[in-house]
Amino acid sequence: MPEPAPYRWRWLALAAVLVAEVMDLLDATVVAIAAPSIREDLGGTVATIQWIAAGYTLAFAIGLITGGRLGDLYGRRRMFLIGLGGFVVMSALCGLAVSPGMLIVCRVLQGLFGAILIPQGFGIIRSTFDDDEAGTAFAAFGPTIGLAAVCGPILAGALIAWDLGGAGWRTIFLINVPIGMAGMALGLATIRESRSEDGPRPDPVGMGLVSAGVALLVFPLVEGRELGWPVWSFVLMGLSVPVLIVFARHQLRRSRSGRAPLVEPALFAARAYAGGLVVVLVFFGAMTGMVFAFGLYLQVGLGWSALHAGLGQAPWALGIAVGSALSGAVLGRRYGRRVLQIGALIAAAGVVGMVATFTSAGTGVTVWELAPTLIVTGLGIGLLLAPLFDIVLAGVSLPMVGSGSGVLNAMQQLGATGGVAALGTIFAGGLESGNALGGLQAVLIVTACLIALCAALAYLLPRRARPGTDALPSPDAAPATA
Repeated sequence: MPEPAPYRWRWLALAAVLVAEVMDLLDATVVAIAAPSIREDLGGTVATIQWIAAGYTLAFAIGLITGGRLGDLYGRRRMFLIGLGGFVVMSALCGLAVSPGMLIVCRVLQGLFGAILIPQGFGIIRSTFDDDEAGTAFAAFGPTIGLAAVCGPILAGALIAWDLGGAGWRTIFLINVPIGMAGMALGLATIRESRSEDGPRPDPVGMGLVSAGVALLVFPLVEGRELGWPVWSFVLMGLSVPVLIVFARHQLRRSRSGRAPLVEPALFAARAYAGGLVVVLVFFGAMTGMVFAFGLYLQVGLGWSALHAGLGQAPWALGIAVGSALSGAVLGRRYGRRVLQIGALIAAAGVVGMVATFTSAGTGVTVWELAPTLIVTGLGIGLLLAPLFDIVLAGVSLPMVGSGSGVLNAMQQLGATGGVAALGTIFAGGLESGNALGGLQAVLIVTACLIALCAALAYLLPRRARPGTDALPSPDAAPATA
């Protein structure tokens, strides 16, 4: 029989998924730039303003694993559209907030809807593209994530400086409304429904355990740095370990009894997936923590405006775009892990170059002096990110893709949160001692070491993504017989 024709609207469906990814990442990064303007307008304590960012991060991290499984249960298209619709509504309410309390509540709900929305993307791609094109589709995710993380501060600074209609900081949320509505229209028209064929039942006990475990881990990471790492922050992180162990044992029992668990234990039998989680954790911890400390230094250490600080990071975006284009078009699919490793080493070298530039120019550094090393760093990041998600998800079969996507996104979020906490603490130490530049250089040195470590950790991955050759079977597939 001839092979069925590829789905006609698959690339537009991918565009809808990427629009959602960009909206989430921008909302996770723009608040740091807008925080002073928000406090000036709405009032509130420093802690209150911090929770405008922390509320989103915490809710998003807690809901990711459950949100990913909901797509397997009730349909990925349906949950994508519900998540996107709720995200748009909460964005509008954030932009219309009249008090810090209202803004925090809307940000928490925005994070929960984001946790439903974002994990559906990988499942939609797996169900829409054939094996030959899936690698190209997945290659778009990494650069999108990198560019959105870097461009968020640029966009925030530009919107606040523009002050369209006197809306000021509110535009960083209100801009999601037309973008989200366009994404909704595109998703409704082009995304096909898919779900797990085995019809797994909800796992409320698992949902409660994993939510509690992630909350105990992420909450002190978010708050501990700001409060000077009090004892209770370490106690809560310690308590997360037994809760997550109980969750893992509960998942094993459900799997052995034939009831679909929230997280499929079989996921971790795939070398690409298990190794990829480690790479994702380390890389996003390093990259997000570095971007946070660098953006903060440009404003606090050098006294640059929000717009100036945002534009100062533009060379990163250029490098990521070039690196991802090279890797995604040819190199990533042909050379796989090798390109990822070369990208990590180039990025690490670029970060070392940033240290040298700051050592030479000091506090009088200009954007033009930083640009070459930022471009090199971005080039390496783009080379690394383009093949990463293709390799990691190549061995996950479609019935488990929602569960796998939720865990992968949760690991990415955990890495980013931990990176900001750890590298932010290093930078804060330098800032408090009156040596902000020294604090930033320490952050950059640690970042270079962590990104170089990713090149070594990549040996946990297969040489390249080979769709179908290492695919895990469906959880309830019959075992092979001799």
